[in-house]
Amino acid sequence: GKHRIVIPCLGHFKEEYEKVSKLYMNNKIQTTKYTLLNFLPQNLFEQFHRVANLYFLFLVVLNWVPLVEAFQKEITMLPLVAVLTIIAVKDGLEDYSKYKMDKQINNLLTKVYSR
Repeated sequence: GKHRIVIPCLGHFKEEYEKVSKLYMNNKIQTTKYTLLNFLPQNLFEQFHRVANLYFLFLVVLNWVPLVEAFQKEITMLPLVAVLTIIAVKDGLEDYSKYKMDKQINNLLTKVYSR
């Protein structure tokens, strides 16, 4: 594995410090689950792990079969779409508030001990 090199005095070791520090992860806090690219697929994946959402999806799919069609196809989709939309908006707002809090914490001034 890799070993970490700690250089306490940057003075004339600054170039070596910059070269070595690129090999390691930074210490930023990130508590968010989603990014802009993966929000919709990951959120839908999580929502369809709930049994109720799978049940309503089953009813929607079953209603598209002509022999079984009990209601209009669009009316059957309304409860599922409404629930998925409301939960996605709630999850998005929660994740955005986590993002703002992470940004605030990561930009705090810190004190570093130096002799």
